[in-house]
Amino acid sequence: MSKIIVVKIGTSSLTRPETGQLALSTIASLAETLCNLRRNDYKVILVSSGAVGVGCGRLGLKERPKVISIKQAVAAVGQGRLMRVYDDLFTSLQQPIAQVLLTRTDLVQRSRYLNIYNTFGELLKLGVIPIVNENDTVAVEELKFGDNDTLSALVASLVEADWLFLLTDVDKLYSADPRSVPDAKPINLVSNIEELRKLQVATGTSGSQWGTGGMATKISAARIATAAGVRTVITEGKQPNNIEKILQGNSIGTEFQPQLEPTSARKRWIAYGLVPCGKLYLDAGAVTAISTSGKSLLAAGITAVEGEFDQNDAVELCLQLSCHEGDRTYKEIARGLVNYSSSELEKIRGRRSSEIPEILGYQGVETVVHRDNLVLI
Repeated sequence: MSKIIVVKIGTSSLTRPETGQLALSTIASLAETLCNLRRNDYKVILVSSGAVGVGCGRLGLKERPKVISIKQAVAAVGQGRLMRVYDDLFTSLQQPIAQVLLTRTDLVQRSRYLNIYNTFGELLKLGVIPIVNENDTVAVEELKFGDNDTLSALVASLVEADWLFLLTDVDKLYSADPRSVPDAKPINLVSNIEELRKLQVATGTSGSQWGTGGMATKISAARIATAAGVRTVITEGKQPNNIEKILQGNSIGTEFQPQLEPTSARKRWIAYGLVPCGKLYLDAGAVTAISTSGKSLLAAGITAVEGEFDQNDAVELCLQLSCHEGDRTYKEIARGLVNYSSSELEKIRGRRSSEIPEILGYQGVETVVHRDNLVLI
């Protein structure tokens, strides 16, 4: 059975840092590597950044725009140029490709989520390499993926890939930024992603001036992918042929081992595909019940409700750490689909399930979030 590989390459690897112009030698090497993988019976998906960066170079802009309407216009300029370069290179190697532009809305709606899954499946059966990017031209800020690291992890989770390769401007994960800390220690293998917190790994949030990512987004992407059972590797984008070497067993880059028992596809959709519409703050008993006992969330365990949402919307389930003048600090414990609207929850929070019919005037369900619709974060 053919294995599925998702490869994400960042703007910092696709472009020259001083000008934002395309690094054609790197892209050519990437195309050749992916075609070699196809010839070796791998199914390949490429998640490519670069549309905004290429658009900036094409228009002579000196920095990435911050206003979303300008960014969308620049992306429209760059996307066509980027795909033409890819098409020319892959055509010369006799490899068909397809452009797939996604927005967060495509993953929020279950029917569209399944449709994307089916589309990827058919493209891979046809021997096509899908080239995926966020549809920056139409995506609005509150429904953006935020970066293509997250997008690539969600795609890898969606298609149940075997490998996710995050190609970036450093060769692996380090205990600190090696560009500013010469004695930073390399990390070759991460068997449990939570270990990184103990190591106090430096994960700067910004990438290059042309990109949006950073090491923090790559670790976040690895968390999403490994939860889906996808083996994830961070390695140097300027050396795409490292992918083949890693698949042959060479230890290059930083490898994140996949979760032994992957989270179900539906729960991955709830946890990472949906955009939470609000927060429910829980008492310690409720946190224990859902996190260690695998129970559903009841109204009695809710101490506060934040945001406006409807029945069946996604919400964050949080442990409140402190509250000063209405400003809460919290830790997110889980996400789930609620059985009540925010206005109804304001009335029944902290109350017993048996009291709900009298308070709301109708026979509601016992649980606020059923355990089948709840996933730990």
